[in-house]
Amino acid sequence: MFEISDLKSKKLPELQEIAKTLNVSKYKTLKKLDLVYQILDVQAATPKVVAKIAEEKPDKKEQPKPRRARVERDKSTPKQSHKPQNDPASKYADSKKGSKEKELIAENKPQPHQSQNNSQNTNNPKKDHSKSNPQHKNQGQKKGSHHQKNGQDKGNSNFDKDLKNRYKEPEFEFDSIIESEGVLDIMQDGYGFLRSSDYNYLSSPDDIYVSQSQIRLFGLKTGDTVLGNVRPPKEGEKYFPLIKVNKINGLDPQVVRDRVSFEHLTPLFPREKFRLAERQSNISTRIIDLFSPIGKGQRGMIVAQPKTGKTMLLKDIANGIAANHPEVYQIILLIDERPEEVTDMQRNVRGEVVASTFDKEATEHVRVANIVLEKAKRLVECGHDVVILLDSITRLARAYNTVQPASGKVLSGGVDANALHKPKRFFGAARNIENGGSLSIIATALTETGSKMDEVIFEEFKGTGNMELQLDRKISNRRIFPAIDLTSSSTRRDDLLLDENTIQRMWILRKYLADMNPVEAMEFIEQRIKQTKNNEEFLMTMSQ
Repeated sequence: MFEISDLKSKKLPELQEIAKTLNVSKYKTLKKLDLVYQILDVQAATPKVVAKIAEEKPDKKEQPKPRRARVERDKSTPKQSHKPQNDPASKYADSKKGSKEKELIAENKPQPHQSQNNSQNTNNPKKDHSKSNPQHKNQGQKKGSHHQKNGQDKGNSNFDKDLKNRYKEPEFEFDSIIESEGVLDIMQDGYGFLRSSDYNYLSSPDDIYVSQSQIRLFGLKTGDTVLGNVRPPKEGEKYFPLIKVNKINGLDPQVVRDRVSFEHLTPLFPREKFRLAERQSNISTRIIDLFSPIGKGQRGMIVAQPKTGKTMLLKDIANGIAANHPEVYQIILLIDERPEEVTDMQRNVRGEVVASTFDKEATEHVRVANIVLEKAKRLVECGHDVVILLDSITRLARAYNTVQPASGKVLSGGVDANALHKPKRFFGAARNIENGGSLSIIATALTETGSKMDEVIFEEFKGTGNMELQLDRKISNRRIFPAIDLTSSSTRRDDLLLDENTIQRMWILRKYLADMNPVEAMEFIEQRIKQTKNNEEFLMTMSQ
């Protein structure tokens, strides 16, 4: 099998010969890097044929090629083979050349100061002789300068050739120096890019190119978190290409290749509860832990009117999960939110915050939501526990309704009949996996906003979740937070999450609160919880 490093080390004619044996179309017109990727694509498609060709290649290389014999000229005695040694003309020419070379060497060599003075003293009679014959002097100077220039030109040209032959320009290799990580986004043409979380997984200058052959080789999908080595782009390249894959979703690439797809995993009811009332607990998390517990794989919905404190409640849940369950990967997805709330969430919540503010287009809302959902699915396929806190699913459904092409069937409120399928698919992805990870989604839904569209969206999602937390505007107007309607809030199959003693005491407490209105019930519970340190102490004081 051919490796990408071996193919890059080969020359273009060798690659063309390999491509010819593999029947690569138009291989003569391709550049070297494109030809390497074409060979890797053919190798991924037909590995058996490539293995046979790779075995035959070393046999051909073992036979040494006939080398051309080059006759090296002897610089010291050129042209001696053509003329006899006893020829007086050749002897004279040799002696003349030798004297010229000696003169050139003597001129080029730096001489000490004393030797220059001695030479001046000894050359005094020659100077007098040269004064008496000025014509001979000029002719001698011209001839000497002409021969000297020719000798210097020949010497410089030979010196330059020797330098070129001896010294090559240094070639710096920056491969495998930079290690980078990103979430894979596969294009329609088969190649993909690793998107950066700094740009909310949208296209950016930090994108890393992933070839089609690498995607096939490692079985990569959209949403995979890939850690690998990259190299700087060459001439004509725009992006940093990925040259080596080290980790996929935090695991070895060999393990990830044989994973089961998310759609074929078996969903179960949540069986392990998130402990929100232990470390960094407050009144909100303690009430949620008793009246509507959240488990791993929960599909929960916070139904709220405007200005009832749903974002603050979502923040308390996020901090409670981060403090008590550090093994959980937490993503806070803010769609169509205010920029200042995005900043507040980034600074006060321990988790990955991905946001698309209200000043962005609906297409960006949809793209961000899709890439976050795909990333969560890939992590669950590898056995991780993931929590997505979505604010809000109503605005996400609005964005999908804007992007959806018109089908001709419009519901009341201007909602397209097919527009709510994708947000339902997003919310329905939450599940607890048998013998694997879990994906929990806690989303907020807006009600009583005065918009008919919001009512239609809420009616479509009503009943799809297995946990519901309802907030009441009357309680928040009394400045009682959290403004939870305790009698209406509950979790399906909470007997799988709570122990027997807690379940029996909660039944008694719910019967007692059923006769009160939501404001009285919340005031009663808030006073009792403030007087105790934890929920166990609160349940023990119920009999008093």
